[in-house]
Amino acid sequence: MAKADKIMFYGTGRRKSSIARVRLVPGTGKITINSKDIDEYLGLETLKVIVRQPLVVTDTLNKYDVICKVIGGGFTGQAGAIRHGIARALNEANSEYRPLLKSKGFLTRDPRMKERKKYGLKKSRKAPQFSKR
Repeated sequence: MAKADKIMFYGTGRRKSSIARVRLVPGTGKITINSKDIDEYLGLETLKVIVRQPLVVTDTLNKYDVICKVIGGGFTGQAGAIRHGIARALNEANSEYRPLLKSKGFLTRDPRMKERKKYGLKKSRKAPQFSKR
């Protein structure tokens, strides 16, 4: 068994085509994404807010350091995947957070995906221009 100060909590988050592997380590609240600081990795302030939401709701913003690796998708999908992963890791750290996280919808995986392209169409729903002749 590991020492109490070396405890880590893991969570995997997914959204669209993004997958985030999140580790929570007791610390000062530093968030690292793909070996970069959150301010360096995510440009938009709204995305940073999305990532921090589970920590703010459970009042653990300065209790854990977040280290995550994220692949696939764009920045918005990655931010959603990181939020999902952080929520799952917090749930593993303390099961008393579950009702809070569940009520805010952070533990629910967003099922919306890109729709596949259909034959005869230019994209999933966009049809070629209609011509009578």
